[in-house]
Amino acid sequence: MSNKVIGIEYNLKDAKTGDQLDTNLGQAPLEFITGKGQIIPGLEAKVETMAANESADVLVEPKDGYGEYNEEAIQVLPKEQFAGIELAEGMSLYGTGEQGETVQVLVKSFDDKEVTIDYNHPMAGKSLMFSVTVLSLRDASEEEVQTGVVGGMAAMSGGCCGGGSSESAPQSGGCGCN
Repeated sequence: MSNKVIGIEYNLKDAKTGDQLDTNLGQAPLEFITGKGQIIPGLEAKVETMAANESADVLVEPKDGYGEYNEEAIQVLPKEQFAGIELAEGMSLYGTGEQGETVQVLVKSFDDKEVTIDYNHPMAGKSLMFSVTVLSLRDASEEEVQTGVVGGMAAMSGGCCGGGSSESAPQSGGCGCN
């Protein structure tokens, strides 16, 4: 089932320890377009089968989540590469990956000469338990399908429906907010 916009409310725990990892309860729903790889595959596969207002507990193993923990993703770098950064163990930093993409790394440890960083996603290797409720379910608009952005470009720029003055709205009425 591709090109549906699904809005979910979720609570995420580590399935083994029960530790709270993330939640959007009491906040705006997480909206995504199915078939675009916008959320982890194990969660998307289950949510796609659910109806509006349906709730479920979804166990996502590492292979269908953030991947297995990879020991080779640990790297030791000279401390000079972190000049001007106040380092702390456990802090997240953002760098550039091999293909020029932005990557998040975790500072595992450091001393006067070296910094050990971890390129694994913070939830890599974890079995995840999502308590999820589908709050909304609809077909994606053509613009959403093309851009991969829920609400389309209007939503990104403040929108002609809610965010700006009426002068910023396109004259064609192409917002879908009439």
